[in-house]
Amino acid sequence: MTKQDLRIIYMGTPEFAVASLQALVENGYNVVAVVTMPDKPAGRGHQVQFSDVKKYALSVGLPLLQPERLKDESFLEELRSYKADLQIVVAFRMLPEVVWSMPRLGTFNLHASLLPQYRGAAPINWAVINGDKETGATTFMLKHEIDTGNIILQERIPIAQDENVGSVHDRLMEMGTGLVTRTVDLIIDCENSGKPLPTTPQQEIAELRPAPKIFKEDCEIHFSQKTATQVHDFVRGLSPYPAAWANLTIGGQAFENVKIYATEVHSGPEGKGEIVVPCKEGAVRILELQLPGKKRMDAKALLNGLHSAH
Repeated sequence: MTKQDLRIIYMGTPEFAVASLQALVENGYNVVAVVTMPDKPAGRGHQVQFSDVKKYALSVGLPLLQPERLKDESFLEELRSYKADLQIVVAFRMLPEVVWSMPRLGTFNLHASLLPQYRGAAPINWAVINGDKETGATTFMLKHEIDTGNIILQERIPIAQDENVGSVHDRLMEMGTGLVTRTVDLIIDCENSGKPLPTTPQQEIAELRPAPKIFKEDCEIHFSQKTATQVHDFVRGLSPYPAAWANLTIGGQAFENVKIYATEVHSGPEGKGEIVVPCKEGAVRILELQLPGKKRMDAKALLNGLHSAH
């Protein structure tokens, strides 16, 4: 069996999932169809928005399935009609067994963490929020419990001290493309040699850190409850998206829902033209922020604007 013979169905939704799909297509793997989320209205005008994966699939002419419900019989029939040997899932949604067990060679998932840590919807954010020094990505075979299947391949990358989740996301996305294509190659080699796929059960670790989905209310900074380092990591872990926020008094004016994109742990007295907020221990200097209805800017420019408005 060659990579042209292996019939692959690819499932994913956000930008993170596009890079691996693109790597498969551009390297000549046989992707027979793509499954992504239904279109949804977004933004102020409720314009219908396509997922990033849909945009890419349309640009290269791949057949597209967008089921409302994954157990819907008409969707399952359509899925079966592609006679896939393998399914690949990258940042999609929880699959019912009838879907993940359908292909002859099963379904594998690329997850953006060093499993078993950070099972859940927001692994990259939580690794940065928790101040981890490294993270990575894992390919694993799907089974009943979410994110618990046997590991196929895993790779690590360091997280720099002041790096935000945006740049960690982009590096993991790039690294993930290699993990996905290497995992497919390994599956083909095992198929050709008649050997079982070498996988490792996930280690049970005493302290498992979850990675639940993040909502707006989870992004509020509680300065009095966290140390300066914890606040700094929290801001990094939510920047640029979905962005940490707080109610702040700046230059004697009270503002609600101020988005904060960059901070540093502050030492020494507060300088002129700086926004410094005390924490449970220490203080943080806010470097980049966005007032409601305004554009994102650095703290100095914002303070200058407030002064000149008076």
